[in-house]
Amino acid sequence: MLKRLSFVLMSLICLGNASAASLDVVATSPSMGALVRAVAGDRAALRVLAGPDRDLHQLQVKPSMIRALRSADLVVAIGAELEIGWLPPAIASAANPSIQPGRAGYFEAAAQVPLLDAGGPADRALGDVHPVGNPHVDMDPARMTTIARALAERMAQLDPGGAAAYRRGAESFASAVEQRLPGWRARLANAHGVVLYHRDAIYLLERFGVPLLGTIEAVPGVPPSGRYLSELTAKLSGKDGVIIYAPYQAPKAANKLARDLGWQAVRLSLEPPLKADGNGYLAHLDAWVETIASGR
Repeated sequence: MLKRLSFVLMSLICLGNASAASLDVVATSPSMGALVRAVAGDRAALRVLAGPDRDLHQLQVKPSMIRALRSADLVVAIGAELEIGWLPPAIASAANPSIQPGRAGYFEAAAQVPLLDAGGPADRALGDVHPVGNPHVDMDPARMTTIARALAERMAQLDPGGAAAYRRGAESFASAVEQRLPGWRARLANAHGVVLYHRDAIYLLERFGVPLLGTIEAVPGVPPSGRYLSELTAKLSGKDGVIIYAPYQAPKAANKLARDLGWQAVRLSLEPPLKADGNGYLAHLDAWVETIASGR
C-alpha cells in the first residue's frame, strides 16, 4: 500500500512539473541555457545542445539535435553567425516551421544588442571572421540583462499566460547583475591586462576597461606560427598580465608564451556549467574576474 501511494505521489509530482513547463526551449550553449533558466524558471523545458567544453564554431549536426529542434517552441541562439556552420542545417532537417529564422520561435541574443568588431571584411581567407560583429555577447553581463528582457518579451509572446513570470525573471536577473557590477569594477580597476587565444572575451574586457594585450592567434581560427609567438613575446616582455585560453583551444602555445614571459596561463571556459542558471552564470563571471584581477 505504501509503495503504491509513493508511486501515485511521484506520478502527480511528475505531472505537475510537466504542466508547469509551458515552453519547449532549445538553447545552443550553456550561457543561453542559463539565461533561459533565469527568465523562465520551471515554465520552460530546456535542452542545451553544446557543453561548456565545445567550440560553437565547430559543432557537427547530430540526430539528437534534430530531435530536440523538431519539438521545440523556441530556439535561443547566440547568433552573429557563431553557429552558422551547424544550426541552420539542423533547423532545416528538423522541419519545424515555428523555429525558422524570422519566426517568433527563433531568438538570437546578438541581435538584441550592439556588437563589437562589426563591419570587418567577409572573407574566410582571413580566418574565422564574423563581419556582422563579434558574437560572444554572453561575456558581457550588462548586455546579457538587455538580452534577458528581450527574451522575456519573446517568451511572453509565445506563452501569454506566463508573461508576468518571464518579466519578473528577467528583472530579477538584471537586478543581480547590477548588484555585482560595482564589485567586479573595483576588482578589475588595476588589472594589468589579458592575452586571449581568440577575441572571444573582449566584451568582458571592454565592459571593465581591462587592456587586451594580444591574441595567441594572429589569424582567427588558425594556430600561431613560432615567429608570431616570438614577436608577441618581445612585445610583452617586461609587462605583467595573464594568458587565458578555452578548454578546446590547444594549450601548447599559451603555455610556451607563459613560460617565456613568466606569466600564468589559465584554462578557463567561456561558458558556464551545462546546468547553470542565472546564479551559475554570475559565478562563472566571478571566476573570470578573479583570474584577470590576480594575473601577474
